[in-house]
Amino acid sequence: MKSNIILSGALGVALFFGNAVMAQDYATHGMYTEPTTGISFYTSMEADGASTGSFTTTTLGGFTFGMALPGNAANVDSYEYIGLIVGSLINGTGWSGLVHGDNTGAGMPNHLMLLAWPTGVENTIATSLRYSVSYQAPVDYKGSAKITPIYSKVNATSYTLIYRCENCLIFDDPTQPSFNTSTSQGTFEWGWAQSSVSPADKTNPDSNIGQHNNGMGEFQITVSKAANAAYAKWAGMSSTAPTSSAASPTGTSTATSAPTTTASATPTTFKGVPVPAATSYDYVVVGGGAAGIPMADRLSAAGHSVLLIEKGVASSARWGGTYRPESGWLDGYNLTWFDIPGECNRIWNGGSPGVACTDLDQMAGCILGGGTAVNAGLWWKPNPPDWDYNFPNGWKSKDMQFATERVFSRIPGTDHPSMDRKLYIQSGFDIVRQGLAAANWTSVTANDVPGKKDKTYAHTEYMYINGERGGPMATYLVSANGRNNFHLWLNTSVERINRIGGHATSLDVIATNDGGHVGTVKLTNTTGRVILAAGTFGTPKILFRSGIGPDDMLQQVQQSPDGPTFINSTDWINLPVGYNLADHLNTDCVISHPNISYYDWPAAWNTPIEADKVSYLMNRTGPFAQAAPNIGPMMWEVIKGPDGIDRQMQWTSRVEGSNGVPNGNSMTLSLYLGRGSVSRGRTTIGKSLNMVVNTLPYGDPNDLTAVGWAIDNMVNALKTIPNITWNLPPPGVSGADYLKSIPLTYANVGARRANHWMGSCKLGTDDGRLPNGTAVVDTNTKIYGTDNMFVVDASIWPGMPSTNPSALIVTASERASELILALPCPRKIGGVVKKGVHVNENKGENDT
Repeated sequence: MKSNIILSGALGVALFFGNAVMAQDYATHGMYTEPTTGISFYTSMEADGASTGSFTTTTLGGFTFGMALPGNAANVDSYEYIGLIVGSLINGTGWSGLVHGDNTGAGMPNHLMLLAWPTGVENTIATSLRYSVSYQAPVDYKGSAKITPIYSKVNATSYTLIYRCENCLIFDDPTQPSFNTSTSQGTFEWGWAQSSVSPADKTNPDSNIGQHNNGMGEFQITVSKAANAAYAKWAGMSSTAPTSSAASPTGTSTATSAPTTTASATPTTFKGVPVPAATSYDYVVVGGGAAGIPMADRLSAAGHSVLLIEKGVASSARWGGTYRPESGWLDGYNLTWFDIPGECNRIWNGGSPGVACTDLDQMAGCILGGGTAVNAGLWWKPNPPDWDYNFPNGWKSKDMQFATERVFSRIPGTDHPSMDRKLYIQSGFDIVRQGLAAANWTSVTANDVPGKKDKTYAHTEYMYINGERGGPMATYLVSANGRNNFHLWLNTSVERINRIGGHATSLDVIATNDGGHVGTVKLTNTTGRVILAAGTFGTPKILFRSGIGPDDMLQQVQQSPDGPTFINSTDWINLPVGYNLADHLNTDCVISHPNISYYDWPAAWNTPIEADKVSYLMNRTGPFAQAAPNIGPMMWEVIKGPDGIDRQMQWTSRVEGSNGVPNGNSMTLSLYLGRGSVSRGRTTIGKSLNMVVNTLPYGDPNDLTAVGWAIDNMVNALKTIPNITWNLPPPGVSGADYLKSIPLTYANVGARRANHWMGSCKLGTDDGRLPNGTAVVDTNTKIYGTDNMFVVDASIWPGMPSTNPSALIVTASERASELILALPCPRKIGGVVKKGVHVNENKGENDT
């Protein structure tokens, strides 16, 4: 397995998760005939210059990629190409990499990667084919791709490699779903990245590499320009590249070609703790996040034995977390970066290793607290229409009143988080407020009037308590942990739920780190229950591996490493798990003003301003008591779309640049499309049991029209601010035209997602086992077709809410705990299993 040093984004992670971009093509293109071989390439060039972050057009020393395709590639799909790499060397060191994209994008997950670097032996260049399923170290690619070197040359500042890449436009690693890039569609996407640091062992094509640090980006290949009738002649050229070999862990391979034998990924093993064989639990709650923690607290308060299982490590220092700045300025304090509001965006700035989930293609926190540990802590009292519009009876705003009161009595929230009640570095807020007030928008204290979400603005409300991150970990988990009947296991992942028909009996777990548990967790005989709170991706994954979901997903698991022990198909429960995936569609706009000033939050990780550091550590006051990067004002508007549906818009302002506009005096206004949106997507599972967003939940024409109108309204509202500059959209460009310039593709998902994923296990009254049924769980949150299995997390949402969802998820957990505790426990009649469902005497519990 490749070293975890690249978990935070080596080659292509940032391509997929980078900041917003204006287009998918970030390169200068041309034609170039390489003089030694005479091969003509369609080139994509990045200029020599310091890289500027995600999707840069510059890299120190420059970078060029060239492609030649068969002459008929525009009409007949070609699965091979001849490539040219001209990579830069900084002080004689570095590596370059390519992501073989497809017709929709060049994201890292499940795309072939080619890494190349000089070995230091004359003109020899090592190449390595790898892939990754998510935010984790790329491993050796086991598909049919083959590299044949044609020419290579190395000097002090750059290197040139020409190679033939056969079957490189097919992704056919046997552990993953296969696909091919279609050259006959006319264009496809490619990604690149460079590093100024060479791999650990330059002579070894399987060597570990570090994260790219010299730019990364994406460009588009135009097939008609790359196709050439002379391709067959070029493909048959004899190699003039050096043929000296380099040792690899599995044998000998030519350094200019991919290893002829590949090292298989060896699973990391941990020192696990055996599950106590004689112990069972009334409730096992899976997932220690916004829903799981409150649920475990409420169930244990009712006197039941409760086990809360979290796959990640501790985050907050209160619970044993240890993630602190390398410079040591937090050493000796009972704090980690998760505890400090001003470090909340650390996960996006080098803080993802060991924190971000490694089994999905989106960013998520697999750590105690889940999203409430890694997000900015925004904390909104639910807007009543969010319940009334999205949910069935039993979940309307009147039904949610007591749950809401309980949540906000424990976590009231604050819009003045510094302990001196002052607000700091408010230049952005002050500028935008001028325009909003002049446009007759109303200033409100948002959580005092949660239903006022039309042409209103406010200071940001946070879950912070006493100048630190609060939320469920500082409240519900504290009270739960004080009970002898509550148990918390960290570093433990639930692989599957074992069941007889629709009745769960136990759960299989593995250790994800030292100290995690290994074995089978037993439920209390007959009456025990499982509550899945593993999130919008984690919960479907467990259900799929437990034989619950659509046939195509269960067949995928059947073909995975789970296959030999997978539940028999006669016991599958077919439900639309993974469908109805939703997220706030994000659209970033950017303004600039001379009176806006940027606070360097990334630099504050290791080198904070001394006065601000002391103020926070001694008194919990100052900028560090607020969320980075200076969030506010928050703004809301309701837009009626062309289809007559009211759509809730939320604007989140933050003082930083984006979309190529640098930090300094710029401000990003992120527009979230919330309640009323109709776009939906799907999440699926791969053969290696990784989760992916298979269909993006964005793009309905009525949704986009409403978003365009909202942008126009904001431009108009802020027009009276003296000296304001609209960078994006540019002056004179309508919201609708601006949206047309921002792709809704996988390659650009990092710019368009809000990372508020919801809906994949929909709650509803239309049983998903029936024709046209869309619901996975009923109004008691019980999974259809089961009698003791529940889902309580963001995945049950039928549609998107108005705001950031953390407080709503906690509120839903409070409501669900009421309903679950009120249900009669299943009671077995002679151990009878009928129609795949465990029979009990309580008809209300019997889903047949």
